[in-house]
Amino acid sequence: MISQIFIALFGVTAVALSQSTMAARRRWASVFGLVGQPFWFYAAWETQQWGIFALCVLYTITWGKGFYSNWISVDRAAIAAAKGEQQ
Repeated sequence: MISQIFIALFGVTAVALSQSTMAARRRWASVFGLVGQPFWFYAAWETQQWGIFALCVLYTITWGKGFYSNWISVDRAAIAAAKGEQQ
């Protein structure tokens, strides 16, 4: 029951943020998406829904890619720009 609450809370927040017109809000979608993934994994494992478990792996990879794009690579580009380097 608790996992379902967190799945709904983090999942809806991630989707809503991903549809924001403001880039500063959109970048948070991957954070909320990743935070919700452990609850998905737990729920899929406990109910032995292996197809859902496999989808959890794919969603985690996708949210991770978004996190990298919006948080890690952006910071590297900003640091390089501040140093006058080209990427």
